[in-house]
Order: sequence, then C-alpha cells, then structure tokens
Amino acid sequence: MYTLFTLLAILVILPLVFNSIFPYFWQDLSCILNYFRCGMRFRKYKTKKPFFSILDCFLEVVQKQPDKPFIVFENKTYSYLDADKQSSKVARALQKHAGLKEGDTVALFLGNEPAFIWTWLGLAKLGCAAAFLNSNIRSKSLMHCFSCCGARVLIAAPELEGAIEDVLPSLQEQKVSVFILSEESTTPGIESLNDKIHQASDQPLPQSLRSNVTMKSIAVYIYTSGTTGLPKAAVITQERVWATSLLQEICGVNSEDVFYLNLPLYHSSGFLMGLMGAIEKGTTVVLGRKFSASQFWDDCRKHNVTVIQYIGEVLRYLCNVPKKDSDQDHKVRLAFGNGARADTWKEFLKRFGDIRICECYGATEGNVGFTNCVGKVGAIGREIFLYKKLLPYALIQYDTEREEPVRDSRGLCALVPKGETGLLVSKISKIAPFNGYARNQQQTDKKKLRDVFEKGDLYFNSGDLLMVDQDNFVYFQNRTGDTFRWKGENVATTEVSDTLLMLDCIKEANVYGVAVPDHEGRIGMAAVKLEEAKQLECDKVYSHVVSYLPSYARPRFLRIQDSLEVTGTFKLVKFKLAEEGFNPAVVQDPLYFLDENEKMYVPMTQEIYNSIISKHVRL
Repeated sequence: MYTLFTLLAILVILPLVFNSIFPYFWQDLSCILNYFRCGMRFRKYKTKKPFFSILDCFLEVVQKQPDKPFIVFENKTYSYLDADKQSSKVARALQKHAGLKEGDTVALFLGNEPAFIWTWLGLAKLGCAAAFLNSNIRSKSLMHCFSCCGARVLIAAPELEGAIEDVLPSLQEQKVSVFILSEESTTPGIESLNDKIHQASDQPLPQSLRSNVTMKSIAVYIYTSGTTGLPKAAVITQERVWATSLLQEICGVNSEDVFYLNLPLYHSSGFLMGLMGAIEKGTTVVLGRKFSASQFWDDCRKHNVTVIQYIGEVLRYLCNVPKKDSDQDHKVRLAFGNGARADTWKEFLKRFGDIRICECYGATEGNVGFTNCVGKVGAIGREIFLYKKLLPYALIQYDTEREEPVRDSRGLCALVPKGETGLLVSKISKIAPFNGYARNQQQTDKKKLRDVFEKGDLYFNSGDLLMVDQDNFVYFQNRTGDTFRWKGENVATTEVSDTLLMLDCIKEANVYGVAVPDHEGRIGMAAVKLEEAKQLECDKVYSHVVSYLPSYARPRFLRIQDSLEVTGTFKLVKFKLAEEGFNPAVVQDPLYFLDENEKMYVPMTQEIYNSIISKHVRL
C-alpha cells in the first residue's frame, strides 16, 4: 500500500516539478510542431512540378471556391472568380498596349485599392515582376526608386498623376511607358489604362506565358530604407513570397477567418505577411484604403472580422481613441504583426478583450525571423534550439560609438551573454539566402558580415540590437545606423539631411530620431549649422521639407548649433542629441517646431513642449 501511495504521489508531483523546471515546454513543443508542419508545406510547394507559385495557389482557390468573397472594399465585394477575371483583363490589356512579356518589370504607384491586387495578379500571369513604389514619395526619391528596379512601364493611380507629371520629363528621357488607371488621359506622355482593361477579354491566360518562372525568379521589389541613403529595392523571390506567406499559418489563421488589412500594400507587412498569407489560406480580406482608428472597430463589427494585422502604431492609436461601451463587442480573436510595445500591448488587451497577440519580427530583405507564439508580453519571439540549428543566428557585441561589431585580436566577433544587448546577425546559406538590393551592389555588400565566428563565414547584418533573456525570450532593443522608424515607416537620415542641405541657409545637418512619451518609434529632429551671416528662414524651410519629404520623414524639430559634434572617426554624434531630445528646459540651443497650422517652423516654447507631452498637440 505504501508503495502505491508513493507512486501516486510521484505521478502528482512529477508534472509540477517538470513544469517548474521547463515552464514553456508544451508551448515550445506546439511551436516546433507548427514550424515543422509549415516547413513540410513549404517543401511541398518548392518541389511541386511544374513550378507552383503563389499565383497558382490563387488559381487553385478560384477553382475550389470561385464564389467565396476574396476582397471586401468600401461596400463592394469581389469573389475569387471576380479577381481572376479582372486580373486576366489587366494582363491582356498590358500585353497588348505595353508589350509586356515574361521577365519584364513594371512599377506600381498605387494606394490600397482592389486595382493594386488585380494589377499585381495580372503581371504575375504574364511572368512579370512588380516594383511597389511608396505612394508617399515624390520628386528625387520617386525617380530614384523607379530607376533602380529597371522597369520600363509605370502604372499610377489617378490621384498620383501630379506626382508623375513632376518627373515625367525624366521618365520620357528613359523611354518609359506611363499608364494611369483612368478612363482617359489629357496629359501628353501618360496613357489611360482603365478603358483598355474594360475592352480586354477575361478569359484565362496560358501558363506558357510564365513557363520560365522558378522559385529563384524575382516576384516583386519592395523598398526599404535599410541603414543609410535613399530607399533600396529589396529583391523578393518567389521562394521568399512562399516563405513569408506561411507566417499566417504559424500565427494560427485558418481559411474560415475574415482578415482586416489596412496596412500599405507596397510594404512587406501588408503585401507579404498580409495579402500573400490570405491567398495561401484562401481567406476573405477586408481591405482598407488606409488605417482609421475611429473607424477600425466599426469596420470589424460590420464585416465580422476575426483576424487583424498591426504595426506598433496601430495598437497605440486604437488605445488612444475615446473609450466606448462597445469596445469589446467584436469577433476579433487574433492580432498578428510587429512593433507592439509592452505597455501598449497590455492596455490593448485590457480594453479590447481576449485577443491573442502574435508578435513577429523580420526584415523585408532579411533571412531570419521570430514569432512569439507563446504570447509573452513585449517579446518578439522565443529562442528555440532546433530553429536556431536550422537557421543559425547570433547576437554579437556591438560598439555603438564606432557603429561596428566588436572584434578580437583574431578579427572575429564575440557573442553577448544572455540578458545583454547585441547585434543580430544570421548566417547566409542556401536555405537562408540574402538576395540583396536591385542595382545596388555597394549596399548589398554593406549588409554582409564576413569572418564573424571563423574565417570565411558570411552573415547578414540585420542592423537591429536585440536581447535574449534567461527564459530564452527575444526582445527588440534598438536600431543601429542612420535609420529610425516613425508612423510605421523607416526614415533614412541621410536622405533627410540631403534635403535640408539644399536650402541656402543651412550649411550642415545632422538628422536623428527622438523618443516621444507614449508614441511608438522616434520622431524626426535635425541639428543644423547655419551658413555664416544667415538666419533660419522658417517659412521657406517649412515649404521645402513639405515639398520634398513625405509627412513621416519631415523633421518636426530643428536645433540650431554653432558646430556639429563628430566622433573620432568623423561620424556625426547622434546618441547624445537624441537623449537630450526637444525639451527647451534641457536644450540650451535655439529650438524650432514644425507647426502645420502656421505653415512654418516656430520657436519651440515650454508651452508647446507641454502640449506635446500632454497630447494636446498631435504629432
């Protein structure tokens, strides 16, 4: 009898002891099985003969469920079959009037609307790659982004015709065919496209038009600011499209879900994680033209949305909307995305109810990512032994002043211990490739680190500083280099500096991001040195930055200095300036604030500062 009681006691105590030693064992096991299942599906897609693309997956869904709603947009619903037919019309119109053929690249300058999706599908049916231009860029940046993808055709939305006209002479010099999605065009050099689409047949196109497309073929170009300079066109292969589309499976999305997508389709988050994931699952997408915090939950209730996608700013904006009795009256069960701060995460759950948040991490051009399947608040993922074996990565010591990895006497890098911040690097291999940037070998090479742990090895430099705690949870800490993030967009400080230096009154400019309490990311600020005997022309500077920079990249604060501090390696000092921020009680230099109501930079006062901190002034 004593032996029996002993065995029973052991059976009761053993699970408790096991759970105390390995508290996340079952979650880790579930995550590993999920990764394994997605890996097998990825392998099936890769080995399928003939080549099976995400377009083929879409066409398969059309055959299985032609009448299922695919896109819901502004009170209109389009089935999978509708999308198939419309995209065939787009393909035939472009084939006839733009002379497109397999291997060509077309730049899309469109916002969130069904036409973006039909056009991309149509290009895919022709075996063409698409370059997604950020609809906020203008002038020099627009021309740069267009040129670096090698496109000879540009398709734009009617509301962006003015931006196209600004660069039309340059486009004509390059003999670019320019189309606008309208019934007619009165601008010489810009052709209408909608009339041609309406006249085209909606019959299926033969697969032979794209017979040479493989896993390694370029599917799209997505622009990223990276670490410095003008935007760069990250090369996204068919293989990468497949890999990213499976993220929704890892997060727990199923084919019966209704997915709300209002992030920009020209970004990797909206297109790869969002739209491609929805096609892979065969779900219904409620497409928003743009994010609206006040309309968000009404849209979710109206369309019975069950899954939402976010960036950190989205959750914060939702939490800032005045509370309503209906805050938890919705069917949303899952939110996946990236950039959720711990405090915002907690507040979001408390206010909007039992929603599972699946935080993810990854770079558009990167070759490794993390997913927080456990739901640990604030973490971007969890370090799992088998995953790290398959896709080797490491956190290495990084010198923030010299802005480079720390190397020992042998020239090799060193790991950081758990609990300390280090630079994320990931091994470049056949199963974890880094495809680089189009027509920019210099920037591609800058993202590669050689001789990291042994001579001859090759790693991808993420440019991100992370930390792994004692429980193996991974946390994002900061970004390195000359990029900061604001309003969900990467801002390249070099581009902003170059724009400021175009002004006659500014001799030197040091652009950086500063933290604002209760705001995600960092807002733009510039320390500038004026030309001798020149004054800051507040109205002229305002007009200039508004004309040349998108809203998220405009420096909201200016700091006038007699000289700009540099490091021993002649790099501009940003860290100290960023720490000092824009409080006139702390900063002794003259400060100015970009006032959109006054349409000029105005002297920064303590009253303005207090209004920003108390959120009476919106940024």
